[in-house]
Amino acid sequence: MTTEPARGQIYDGDGDQLMEGVDHNDRIIILPDSSEGRKQDPTERLRIMWGHWLLDDLLANRYRSLVCAVNADDNSHGFITQLADLLPTSQWSEKTITDYARHLVQPNTMTVVKFDMDAVEVLALLRPSEHEHLAVEDLHHGYKIVTEMIRRRPGRMPSASVCFLGAHANVLSDDGGAEPSFETVLRAMYDAGYRGDVYPSPWMWSATTGVFARYPFPDSLERMREGGF
Repeated sequence: MTTEPARGQIYDGDGDQLMEGVDHNDRIIILPDSSEGRKQDPTERLRIMWGHWLLDDLLANRYRSLVCAVNADDNSHGFITQLADLLPTSQWSEKTITDYARHLVQPNTMTVVKFDMDAVEVLALLRPSEHEHLAVEDLHHGYKIVTEMIRRRPGRMPSASVCFLGAHANVLSDDGGAEPSFETVLRAMYDAGYRGDVYPSPWMWSATTGVFARYPFPDSLERMREGGF
């Protein structure tokens, strides 16, 4: 007769039982993307940092570079300005960030602009001036440039990236004008060669579906799409 191994506790004391009864609005279900006891996976993957605050990790010096967006009009609500305001040794402000981007923007070509903020180097994707929104194609092209910049200077790793979804100043849209799925964004990054960590927006933490912590997603997802199990 076989017996199930004893289940370990997550929390000290009654923490496990107490947490089971808590009604969380921000809740995600992280699914394993491989079976237990597997061999080493040779596939390079993006780590998806569910539940982690990007600003906190940047201020804790966990990353050498950050990929985010910038525009030539107004960055007052952009992530890049939040970071510049919080880093004690950064000499950038919303005005100088926007002025610098305005000097480098191209009409129809994605540009990657470097901002040295001392503790971290920001590799900012600058939306072309003739594009009303940031397109998925722009994103892919920008990450190809970012990937080459990291390859030429490995000291830019480890690298982190925003997910570009839910943005206000730098809205991301697909060919139909709608915001793309998170999977589409990850595919654009991955196919361009980027291998850093990707931070979902906090509003995505209340997803009503199961999520994976790495990309590419497992083959089982594609089999389910095709009607299999």
